[in-house]
Amino acid sequence: MPRECSIANALTVVGERWSLLAMREVLLGVRRFDQIARNTGASRDILTTRLRKLEEVGLLERELYESHPPRYEYVLTEAGRALHSVLLSLMDWGDRYVTKGEPPTVWRHSCGEPLEPLMVCAHCREPVHTEDMSVIRVHQPQ
Repeated sequence: MPRECSIANALTVVGERWSLLAMREVLLGVRRFDQIARNTGASRDILTTRLRKLEEVGLLERELYESHPPRYEYVLTEAGRALHSVLLSLMDWGDRYVTKGEPPTVWRHSCGEPLEPLMVCAHCREPVHTEDMSVIRVHQPQ
C-alpha cells in the first residue's frame, strides 16, 4: 500500500499539466474560456474537463458575465488564491533549472521590486533550507 501523503492528495487535484496551466492563466487575470484555451494550448474538450474538475474541488467558480447567450468567466476561490504561492515556487524552480535564458514571466511585488519567492518559517521568519529541516511525523504504509 502506498504511503499516505498530502503531496499525493494535492496531485489528485492539480497534478495534471492542463489543470496547472489553466490555474496559471486565471492567476494572471485571464478569466474566459477561449482566452484560457488559446494561452494554454489545451484542446477545448480537455480544458472543459479540467475546468469542471477545478470547479468541483473548489479552486475556481464560474460567474455569469453575459446573459444572452449565457457566458461565464472563471474566478479564483480562497483555495485557488492559496495555490498562487505553489505556482510561484514552481515557476521559480523552472526559471532556475529548466528555462534557458530570461524568465518568460516576471512578477513585481508591492514594494516595487521583481518578486523572488522565498519560503520562510512561520515561527521565526528565517528562510527554509533542506538541511535545516527534520521530519516529525511520516505516515507509514501498512
